[in-house]
Amino acid sequence: MRAVTDAAGYDHLISLPPAAATQAETTWPVMMFLHGAGERGHDVWAVARQGVPRLLAFADDLTAAERRVAERVRDTCVMIAPQCPQYEVWNEHRLLELLDSVLASHRVDPRRVYLTGLSMGGFGTWTLGLRHPHRFAALLPICGGGRIADVLLASDRHGDALRRLGIWAFHGANDRVVPVEESDRMVRALEAAHVRDVKLTVYPEAEHDVWTPTYANAAVYDWLFGHQR
Repeated sequence: MRAVTDAAGYDHLISLPPAAATQAETTWPVMMFLHGAGERGHDVWAVARQGVPRLLAFADDLTAAERRVAERVRDTCVMIAPQCPQYEVWNEHRLLELLDSVLASHRVDPRRVYLTGLSMGGFGTWTLGLRHPHRFAALLPICGGGRIADVLLASDRHGDALRRLGIWAFHGANDRVVPVEESDRMVRALEAAHVRDVKLTVYPEAEHDVWTPTYANAAVYDWLFGHQR
């Protein structure tokens, strides 16, 4: 994993599969990770404190399960993790510009683009994914929330793409930062819009940090990488 400075867009971390240097005919899936409010700033390596970038940094405190999924993600997909500047929130146009740059610069599979994020990044995942459902194969929003209006507009403008989009949301039942109702109402709205593969996992004893067990769960990646547009 390396850091990239982008004066016109988002500084970001990027991880490429080691085999990408030698397997010239292989195209790789792409995972975009959006961090939470605490990782905003101008030190892009702060993004590696949580979530997927933490796993790919192979921190000393990783569990055995985390190391296994870290190796899987490292070896099988391109991961990009932009950093949002201090006091800002995610900008969908800048995120899409970064995604387009990665798609143009690396041998990736545009049918297998995945979006995930936690807390503020969970909100960003809901927003970007629902406003551009034709760009993604699946979403993993964690302890975030979104706008019902985005579901309704997506159903009207991109109905087929929305109904084919895989969405698996995660939340803690005792979350005092972002109430679990934020995820629940989004999932219910998507079910009403006839999205075929949408579900919510609620951790009954958890508070805000449900990303640690979620990103350590191999079944999450089985589900995620099983989707393509």
